[in-house]
Amino acid sequence: MTTSEVAELTRELVSIPSHEDETDAGDYIEAWLRENTEASVTRDETGNVIARRGSGPSLALVGHHDVVPPADSQTTDDGSYVVEERDGRLYGRGTADMKGAVAAAMLTIRDADPDCELVFASFVGEEIGGVGARAAIEGGFAPDYAIVAEGSTNYSKEGVTDVVVAHKGRRGSTVTARGAAAHASEPEAGENAIYRASDAVDVIRDLDFPAVEVFSERLRGSVAVTEIDGGSAWNVIPERCELTVDERTVPGERADLEATEQIDGVEWTIDQDLPPMRCDDEEFAELVLNAAIGAQTGDPELVSKPHATDAGWLAEAGTTCVVCGASEPGEAHTKDESVSIDVLERCYRTYLGAAEQL
Repeated sequence: MTTSEVAELTRELVSIPSHEDETDAGDYIEAWLRENTEASVTRDETGNVIARRGSGPSLALVGHHDVVPPADSQTTDDGSYVVEERDGRLYGRGTADMKGAVAAAMLTIRDADPDCELVFASFVGEEIGGVGARAAIEGGFAPDYAIVAEGSTNYSKEGVTDVVVAHKGRRGSTVTARGAAAHASEPEAGENAIYRASDAVDVIRDLDFPAVEVFSERLRGSVAVTEIDGGSAWNVIPERCELTVDERTVPGERADLEATEQIDGVEWTIDQDLPPMRCDDEEFAELVLNAAIGAQTGDPELVSKPHATDAGWLAEAGTTCVVCGASEPGEAHTKDESVSIDVLERCYRTYLGAAEQL
């Protein structure tokens, strides 16, 4: 790889809009892989792009080519995405999350001399709940190992790209309290759903936050009521009240939200459950960490990450996962999203080293 290749490939990928329809970005990735690598390239019905080369235990480099909607400043009048380079960084929607790391993975599958089956996968629909990853898994995608190329830079300290061995999941749920309406001048004639919801809030407030340790890295979950909606008029005892609950989950543990259903008239339902991730093989984690050490002058560490990624779906399906990528905390989904070109090159060297050491 020449010094500018990862930046130029990132620039090409980022310039392709993919927040509403990932087709064009997938077309570009597929065509590039077919033209520039010796890999066997497939495109499934969901739009995922998967390439394979070599034989033996399989190591997948996993990314996604969908992005969240851009800010007005990140698009031109004709709808194209703006990509700018300033002070050694590329700016634009998807630079950090995560087309830059996808570019590094594409170059790796071109350049590596692996003693394993090296797999490249770029999924669709990661930003809306892992649609592509789940479809691929249902279709038989089951690598032995995976490096999910989401952000892990500056987690232990500034200036290093770490290796994530565990991350939180997210379970979003609704607590619905039902009562009986009555005129507010005679509150005893009804059952106040807001009071019942308030009792549920007290239960949630007192729940213990679960925690686990992964290779001496402690990961602690959380649970919080984030929205409340109830009542129909100032003079009516409310017959319904809903709470939105945000729970950050850890591997193998969940907060006991079902306890809210012990309150009369209260029902708890799960709306979304993005799984957490825990690496189940310390030797693999150390292998990727050694590759990361060899790719940079800093001192990377095994760390945890607060955000859910497609690694959760893969780990749940039996793949041994770590997360390692260029994005820094606070970069993804912002109007000033950017990625360091030096760090993209560092990720390329890390992926290449891991592929050739497995």
